[in-house]
Amino acid sequence: MPTAREVLLDAALSALATLPWTSVRMVDVAAAAGVSRQTLHNEFGGKDGLARALVRDAADGYLAGVEQALGSAGGTADRLAATAAWTVRAVRANVLVKALLTGCWSERLPSPGPPPAGYASPLPGPRGADPGPPAPTELLRRAGERAVAALDGERPPRGREELAATCEIVLRLALSYALVPAPPEAGGEPAPLVRHVVARAPDAVSGTSPRAGDRSPRRSPGRSRPA
Repeated sequence: MPTAREVLLDAALSALATLPWTSVRMVDVAAAAGVSRQTLHNEFGGKDGLARALVRDAADGYLAGVEQALGSAGGTADRLAATAAWTVRAVRANVLVKALLTGCWSERLPSPGPPPAGYASPLPGPRGADPGPPAPTELLRRAGERAVAALDGERPPRGREELAATCEIVLRLALSYALVPAPPEAGGEPAPLVRHVVARAPDAVSGTSPRAGDRSPRRSPGRSRPA
């Protein structure tokens, strides 16, 4: 059963789908969540606290999705293809994830920075120590670190470096698809191009060794599946 905090965050995000953040009222968010306004204030301390929680929740949700995609079946290419597909879906479905990964914050969105100096949060523990949203490069770095950790099969140092570079290429490629969709005749999704990139990475990353002159996409070991 969802907690009051989760229900309130869902209600605030739903309100943001139709209203600019400046027009989202705390009383309406509380009513939509079916809780009292005092409960909302107890959880977030005010509208700025709610904004910071919304943005942090979007970042955490994106990274959780990255970990889930990396845990899917298949080899390196399949798992990175699933990660790229998740990134595209997350950016298209959640305006806050899009803003976090691109740094483009419209006037309709909450754009919370760190709490002001001397700010005393009413929230205990981690919720009271909120440094603000991660920059796009930081969020992408965290996603890349999760990818390397999930895919690194005790590679030698050079192999880990190549894997990290490949993961970053895949994530940036996914962002390009999310912002500028591929034409329908190209399939519209990044999975085929991700597999192409991984297949041509060094053996320590892809598990394949393309033959000289071979320009056709090749899949890495493991069961392929649609992303």
